[in-house]
Amino acid sequence: MKLKVLTGAVLLTFAINSAYADTPLLMEGKSSIYQRVLTTPSCRLKAKSDDKDGKVVDAFSRFYVYADDGKTLKVGPDDTGKLSGYLNKDCTIDWKMQTALMFTNPANRNRALIFKNKENLQNIVEAKDPKALFEPMMKKVAAKENVDGVVSVEPEHFVDYKKQFYLLPILDFEETMFDDGNYVRELKIASVTKQEGKKVNVSNEQNALKTFKAAVVFVIDSSISMQPYIDRTKETISAITKTIKEQKLSDSVHFALVSFRSNIKATPGLEYTSKIYVKPGEATDEKHFKEKLNTLNQAKVSSKYFDEDSFAGINTALEQVDWSNYGGRYIVLITDAGGIKGSDKLSSTGLDARELKVEAAHKGVAVYAMHLLTDSGKRNGDHEKAKSQYKELTYNDTINKSLYYPVNAGDVKNFGKKIDELAQNITNQVKLLAFGKDAVGAAPEVPADNENTQMQQDTVALGHAMQLAYLGSKLGTKTPDFLSGWIADRDLISHGQATSTPVVLLTKGELSSLKDVTSKILDSANQGILEPEDMFNQLRSVAVSMGRDPNSISKESTLKLGELGLLGEYLDDLPYKSKLQELDEDTWSSMGPDEQNQTVEDLENKLRYYQQCNDDATRWVKLNKDEDSSEAVYPIPLEVLP
Repeated sequence: MKLKVLTGAVLLTFAINSAYADTPLLMEGKSSIYQRVLTTPSCRLKAKSDDKDGKVVDAFSRFYVYADDGKTLKVGPDDTGKLSGYLNKDCTIDWKMQTALMFTNPANRNRALIFKNKENLQNIVEAKDPKALFEPMMKKVAAKENVDGVVSVEPEHFVDYKKQFYLLPILDFEETMFDDGNYVRELKIASVTKQEGKKVNVSNEQNALKTFKAAVVFVIDSSISMQPYIDRTKETISAITKTIKEQKLSDSVHFALVSFRSNIKATPGLEYTSKIYVKPGEATDEKHFKEKLNTLNQAKVSSKYFDEDSFAGINTALEQVDWSNYGGRYIVLITDAGGIKGSDKLSSTGLDARELKVEAAHKGVAVYAMHLLTDSGKRNGDHEKAKSQYKELTYNDTINKSLYYPVNAGDVKNFGKKIDELAQNITNQVKLLAFGKDAVGAAPEVPADNENTQMQQDTVALGHAMQLAYLGSKLGTKTPDFLSGWIADRDLISHGQATSTPVVLLTKGELSSLKDVTSKILDSANQGILEPEDMFNQLRSVAVSMGRDPNSISKESTLKLGELGLLGEYLDDLPYKSKLQELDEDTWSSMGPDEQNQTVEDLENKLRYYQQCNDDATRWVKLNKDEDSSEAVYPIPLEVLP
């Protein structure tokens, strides 16, 4: 298939052939963004522009364009002036937005189709009955038949880009609506598998799933008054550990426990903020668990707030547990209190539910919350706020719902039934896999009777998704070798489910710039709580200090923050809507104190998340092996942008 190349590059004659040039060509209409292209499998990097052939380059390597004569590009690996050689223009793809898609887990939704052109996709989006058009296509896909207008289909098994890097660069997009009013993005993408996944010598899916392991980490509040729930959790772990040993599953299902309290600087008698009592695999029988958990009891003193640092417990479980050996990854939060906000001085992490949700999704961990609706929580007016926090924390994009389960009145017996059921459900799934009894073709149906709760249905659906992700890793599932086409970011039948997550690939310099500007906006917002006019006057000054012409900046109160040009050009034209960019002085002044404070807290949380990304050396990806290390990129979900 011949790829239609995006056009619009400025035509220039080549400069002299040298090892270094000044700077790459600027993208049309931009003052700081250089032209970039991605290579396709047919590209050859030539030493001279008129050479007939050259050396093979990795597909989807990113190059900066230093000169363009309409047929040939002079390119370099980065923007430092270092030159690599020449590429035929018709083998490259313009990459104007450094954005990409990552497939979500295909369990419990329809697989995405990639269409040859936008019209093929638009026909389904606009249809009164999209199911009537889509289902016959999927039947042909299942039968491995060609489908008119379709160039490829999403892999059947989940491809984890953290283990097998792949790139689905976004080349163009349009936001539109389904006939039922739901919004959808139509995105033009290209795809090349960066490198082949390591294949495991397994004969079929069932054999691969026999090696599936699950880890369940209980994250329990051990503040004062929690002893009955601590004891009941110990009882569950003890009983299920005995059962899995009898069933010879001790190597397949591992339980662990993290305890949390609150800030020990404010209340030293609490002894710790969060602590791992046992990691997955450290104790595999009843005796060892009792020894490990022997000293776990409720605190001897009260915390400063009713809220506890539950987010510290979650963060400890995410960051200090090695999840890489497990296909099934579960955290179960147990608490009667809300979480201390990331912006609070007593927070040990500076993170809130939203940032931890993103991190859990990145690691493939499902987070459950057992919220104990105790009388003390009711007296403190804490239940609704905590519910909101934990519903956000536990929202799972794979099954499109929150894994939040309240326990009325904090009833210990009811709580015990819930955690027994959850532990048993997970264990039963692994048991079926160990004996090769679970087919992965579709999510198993759970009968809707009194013995099967909503939590069981959720756990079955999640287990299916985790099995698909595990199979994708073990069987070396890859994205298609090379293609270009249009995809919807929503399920074409179940419109509420996302097929993919858009990310922007930021360099270290861009992430640093984003942090700096967000920090300046935050400072101005804090000032603006007292004097709304001061906020935007201060931001105007920041814009001038960054090179904006002061005469070009409106003094009107309707001036939007996005019009100040504070956020870098690399965030322009992205397929997302920024509430912050649309903010003006009039809107800010009309906000109540709670809404203004929430805006400030959101900015603080984003800043801390950016710092966490910056410090994470494992996730930076090089898109050209010869590029300067500063050009490595980090995939930032659009949802955490300002």
